[in-house]
Amino acid sequence: MSAATLTPRALYEEVAELLRQRIFSRELEPGSWIDEMKIAEEYGISRTPLREALKVLAAEGLVTMKVRRGAYVTEVSQQDLADVYHLLSLLESDAAGVVAERATEAQLHTLQLLHAELEAAAIPGQVDREHFFAINERFHMQLLAIANNRWRDQMVADLRKVMKLNRHNSLLKSGRIDESLREHRALMAAIVARDPTAAMARMREHFSNGLEAAA
Repeated sequence: MSAATLTPRALYEEVAELLRQRIFSRELEPGSWIDEMKIAEEYGISRTPLREALKVLAAEGLVTMKVRRGAYVTEVSQQDLADVYHLLSLLESDAAGVVAERATEAQLHTLQLLHAELEAAAIPGQVDREHFFAINERFHMQLLAIANNRWRDQMVADLRKVMKLNRHNSLLKSGRIDESLREHRALMAAIVARDPTAAMARMREHFSNGLEAAA
């Protein structure tokens, strides 16, 4: 890829997004060293925007900068994972309570449509796990959008980036797709029933079980 093919936004932002996706796809695996010279040559850019991009990823927790050793894809410890899931549980359960209490019928319909997509993506024998988890993330982000707190949205977005570093493990757990779907059904039932207390509890359970699968 040459610099000419990158979009008009700031070059380092585009490079950061390209590297972010390579990290999420595990093309760049946790713990691996990021070869700046090779990547700069690959993208047809100087090392200056690449280093700016690495600073962005370091701020997000996806990259770890080591003195005199360069940049590495962050390795997430069990404690890191537990901390991230704990915070996500607090933030997203609060959002679920807000949605149950305040969402319009049109907003609930949007969530129900996304849940229907989850159901369709989990048909036995036809499950594409990556596709299922992509829809799952869209559902969670839509719920947050309805709850409408931009500060919470930003915190969740950053935490979910770190969570994705370890998502591969949770995908491998047998039966996790079915478990996740049941949890979403219970969450949707609480939201549609306009029961914020139950919605918050169901979301906390969802993250508790997700952490167990990812650990």
